[in-house]
This record gives sequence, C-alpha cells and structure tokens, in this order.
Amino acid sequence: MVYIHEQDDWPRFRWSESAISGRLAAVRHRQGRLIGHMEALGFDLRAEAVLATLTEDVVKSSEIEGERLDKELVRSSIARRLGLDVGALAPVDRDIEGVVEMMLDATQNYDKALTEERLFGWHAALFPTGRSGMTRIAVGAWRGENAGPMQVVSGPYGRERVHFEAPGAVRLPEEMAALLSWFESERNIDPVLKAAIAHLWFVTIHPFEDGNGRIARAIADMALARSEASPQRFYSMSAEIRLERRDYYATLERTQKGDLDITDWITWFLACLDRAIDGAERILGNVLHKAAFWRAIEVEPLNARQRAVINRLLDGFEGKLTSSKWATLTKVSPDTALRDINDLVARGILRRDEGGGRSTSYSLKSVAPGS
Repeated sequence: MVYIHEQDDWPRFRWSESAISGRLAAVRHRQGRLIGHMEALGFDLRAEAVLATLTEDVVKSSEIEGERLDKELVRSSIARRLGLDVGALAPVDRDIEGVVEMMLDATQNYDKALTEERLFGWHAALFPTGRSGMTRIAVGAWRGENAGPMQVVSGPYGRERVHFEAPGAVRLPEEMAALLSWFESERNIDPVLKAAIAHLWFVTIHPFEDGNGRIARAIADMALARSEASPQRFYSMSAEIRLERRDYYATLERTQKGDLDITDWITWFLACLDRAIDGAERILGNVLHKAAFWRAIEVEPLNARQRAVINRLLDGFEGKLTSSKWATLTKVSPDTALRDINDLVARGILRRDEGGGRSTSYSLKSVAPGS
C-alpha cells in the first residue's frame, strides 16, 4: 500500500476547480448570510449563540474521539473565559479547561500566526497530566521514534485492520515546517479551502502521539474564522462531523490511500460545512426560545437555584428531572429541592410528567405561566 504522503509529488495537492467552485461559492454565500443574520441580533442573544456554538464544538470534537465531556462544565469554562454571566459557574477539571483553552485560542486568536510553539501549547493543554488514559505520552513535542509506527487501526487484538500509517517520526520537523509555512504564507487559496486542506494535511502527518484529530479540527476552525474575519462562531463543524463520523473517516481513508488529487475530500468537507450551517439555525432557534421563555417569566421572583436549573432545562437537560437530581445539581437537601420544584409547579413554570412511576419527573411548560 502506497499512502498519499509517499507519493513523489507530496504534498502538492491538486483538485478540480470545476467540481468544487459551485459548492464553494454557495457555502461562502451562506456564511455571509448567517453572519449578517446574527449581527442583527442584540448583544446578549449573539453572545448566547456563540456560547452555545462553542460548547457544542468542544463537546462534539471530543466525542468523535470517544471521549464524553460534561456539557455544563464545558459551557461554564467557556463562559468564564469569555466573561459571560451565566449564573453560578461550576468548578471545572483541568482536562476540560485544556480542551476549551485550545479551542478558544484557535478561534478567538485566529489572526495570530500558527506556529510550532503554539501547536505544542495546544497539545500540552489537551494532556495536562502527560498521559492519554493510562499511557504516558510525549506532550508538547512531536512523536518520537520510540513510539513506533503511528497507525490508525480498528478491530480486535490480533486481527487489527490498518487504515492508515503516518510518516515516520524522522520526517516530522520538515513536514510540519512545510505545513505551517503554507498555512501562513499561501494567499492564493480561499480560506475555506485552506481549512479543508489544512485539516487533511495535518491528520495525514499525524505529528503527535495522540490528540491529532482534535487539533486538526481546531486548525480548520481557525481557518474558517479567518475566512469570516471574526472570532464569533455560529456553527459547529465538529458537531456535524460527529453526526457523519463514518463518512468522515471513510473519506479520509480513501484520500490518504489515493494520489494527490483531493477533490473528493474537499467536496465532502464543503458539503459537511454546508450542513453545519444548517445546524446554526437550530442553535439560533434554541437561543431565541430561551430568550422568549425568560421574557415570559421575567416578573416571577425566582431564587438562584431555580434560575440555574431552568437554564439547564432550556439548554437541553439529559434524562429526566427529578427532585433527587435537583438536590444533587443545587447541593441542597431533598426537602429543599422539593419545595423549589413545588413552587415552580404552583406558578405554572414546571409541570409533573405523566407516568412517572416510582420517581416523579418534571418538565418545563411549553406555554407561558398563567396562560
């Protein structure tokens, strides 16, 4: 098997302009319309949309790699770093802080140069303990020869299938120098295309022992922020890639086993971006619904616990809300939790779910209180 990085003309990528020009123009048009739509919102709604988008991006990028992060803790970390008031901010562990730090540096500081040192900083933030799971890895440095061949494999032990093998460690300094130079100096390629190419190029080099996928997506997000000349993110490529994970890996594998014609990968990337922009409409819809809900109950006197849990429900609470979960979330006694809940039920803000069984659950009413 000859991989793309073993081709004589690597990394001179080529693609069919006629095959991608229409898709690229359509996506660029949709980017402009989305930004215009969001700019028309008030500051608070726009900030809420950015917070929701970045939270989704961090959570879903980690999910692609099989790691589940607590959405509320991610949201809390992002809100604190952006200076947004979202009520009581939960303490966040350093693993989440590291992922958030990387993503915000990529998007909020999109206009700063992408350098080797910056990538090392991102990698160190992703692995603050110097370990990937139970395995110690080289952190903040390219992978070394002692790590052995870097392979993407699947299947049970003894019957693994090798999907891809990255360049040897000895090539990494030169390979990454070429990528970083191109990323900063190439001015004749549309920034959206640069996002697609940089993503592919980085994961093909696979320069770190772990975290390559998340860093590749951060680099792509950085290029997309440059394409819009804005740090404000209103759509999540990672969330869409998570939905299309099978196609994502299949397209990568085909491309990495092909020649230097990457039309197939660029076409997929642009289509995925188009669908990610569709997802922005859902995020905006949730933000507007949340704002309308709070307007409907703005005259209601609520305590801090009630406000915090209502926000959790509006942001997409996983599972069913019970009095015991309320007590755990707000760190109060079961009796205090039940008083908080019964007060909201009496005022028509919460309703008891039907068929609760042994444990009664509650949901937000879909209509304004008193209606």
